Amino acid sequence: MSKDRFQIVERSYGDDDQGLSVGIANIHASVPDVEANKDKILRVASLFAERGVDYAIFPEFCLSGYFWEERERCQEYMNSAVTEEHVDWIESELEPLLGDGDGGLEGIVLNNLRHAADGCYYNSSFVVDGGGDYLADESTYDKVFLPGIEREHTVSGRDDRLLLDTRHGRFGFTSCYDYLFSALMREYAMVDECDAIIQVASWRAEAAREYPGLNVRTGHYYADLWDTVIPAVSATNQVWTFGCNAVGEHGVTGARFCGGSGIWAPSGLCLLQASRTHEELLIVHNLDVAGARDSEQDDFDYAVDFKEIYRPLGESRGFSREVG
Repeated sequence: MSKDRFQIVERSYGDDDQGLSVGIANIHASVPDVEANKDKILRVASLFAERGVDYAIFPEFCLSGYFWEERERCQEYMNSAVTEEHVDWIESELEPLLGDGDGGLEGIVLNNLRHAADGCYYNSSFVVDGGGDYLADESTYDKVFLPGIEREHTVSGRDDRLLLDTRHGRFGFTSCYDYLFSALMREYAMVDECDAIIQVASWRAEAAREYPGLNVRTGHYYADLWDTVIPAVSATNQVWTFGCNAVGEHGVTGARFCGGSGIWAPSGLCLLQASRTHEELLIVHNLDVAGARDSEQDDFDYAVDFKEIYRPLGESRGFSREVG
């Protein structure tokens, strides 16, 4: 346990210090308390910077926390928590943690609400890296697939994608529910040729599924999905997944987020995974992002094999099977 009361799990992938060092914050967002969340993000980002992390990744809704049913009270709070209201804090507190080639973070991945039309919001992921306007449309990933209560408050990014080219490789972005849609993941892998997906989430734990005839039941179906889908998507698209999920109970509703943030290799194997129940910071140094993908492709190059059977559909990003 660190002096800031965060449990830290720190590992090294290899000896090449030119590889990627990534920090993943398996943390809880207080609701409604944006100032407490800002304080936590700053403390975690500072710890990551001190420990030589290149990219610090925070969960979905890390500034605001998640929605709840009391619409008027929730809307009032979210209006105060929207990212545009905290740009000064980002620039004065987080940006000084960025390095200039001699230490410091290369980028901080955040997700929070951003103003859209008609009083709604976008659920936006963005990277604070000193490279320009991180809230510009071309610099954000606006969540595409919206579940449940999010449809009442946010609007879809529709065909949105965000690509981040770094010295470590090319990263694509998804938010929570998005990760379950194979067409989006295929676009990132086959069309955009991403090396890694940064998946930020407020992924809940509890949901019941029961098949009494076979004596099968689970009360944490959503958490089971997290553990099943991420390795499958990573393997079948031969991409890294850096999954950063919220953990703990919602301050108003009591709903539990399942944590389990982690790093999945292009083989689909989980290299490190955080707690289901408490806050924990994961750090892995010296990841060979491109090398691990090349190693997997030496055995089965899914992109090459896929494109032998499927062809692009005109100017679109979709594919159809070859005929004849």
